[in-house]
Amino acid sequence: MSLEEIKSLHLEEQHLQPETKEVNGILMSKMMSDNWDKIWNFQAKPDDLLIATYAKAGLDLANKMPSPRTLKTHLPVQMLPPSFWKENSKIIYVARNAKDCLVSYYHFSRMNKMLPDPGTWEEYVETFKAGKVLWGSWYDHVKGWWDVKDQHHILYLFYEDMKEDPKREIKKIVKFLEKDISEEVLNKVIYHTSFDVMKQNPMANYTTLPSSIMDHSISPFMRKGMPGDWKNYFTVAQSEDFDEDYRKKMAGSTITFRTEI
Repeated sequence: MSLEEIKSLHLEEQHLQPETKEVNGILMSKMMSDNWDKIWNFQAKPDDLLIATYAKAGLDLANKMPSPRTLKTHLPVQMLPPSFWKENSKIIYVARNAKDCLVSYYHFSRMNKMLPDPGTWEEYVETFKAGKVLWGSWYDHVKGWWDVKDQHHILYLFYEDMKEDPKREIKKIVKFLEKDISEEVLNKVIYHTSFDVMKQNPMANYTTLPSSIMDHSISPFMRKGMPGDWKNYFTVAQSEDFDEDYRKKMAGSTITFRTEI
């Protein structure tokens, strides 16, 4: 859903009453579940680029966009509209370590009135671990996309790698897209996609939305963006308990995350 579509739904700045509903065992907003048939039957194109990540929003229903289209989704891999596989569209998946993702999602849920109330920090840690959040289990999400990355046209990236060396990771994207850009353009991309610059950009930070939708006085949409911020929230006991649960849920997977850089 675009910024303008969100605004149009809430011109009178009414307080939202978010409703959720499961679709195939995955918790989604009522808006998503009510339109699931339309989403599932979305028609992808061969020259589409899909950006997939865990959490925060659904597939942009952009059938009327001119080609080539750049779309985004937070759907788990098993719920991606099948036309993307049929058309062999390019997909870039960006994964972030569980602890930082949890912290970010917690604060996003606190400030975004379109999401269910996260409750206390302690409650949300357990909710996240149980996968009872919108878009389902983080563990299943990152593993699901990881498991199919070699079977389809998928570039699997890690948020931590992008923060550590954005130039290296952007070069991977350029190669994946079969593009050729100059060093000057590459440096401009690096600059304009940096966290600090995007945080000041109204087109990226959602500050143009009314506080009845996103209350930036509770938490900014873009907070810190640094790997390892989880250390400011998890107690030692919580971290140890989380790590034990993590090992069980990720057992057998070859995917490896860094929790700091």
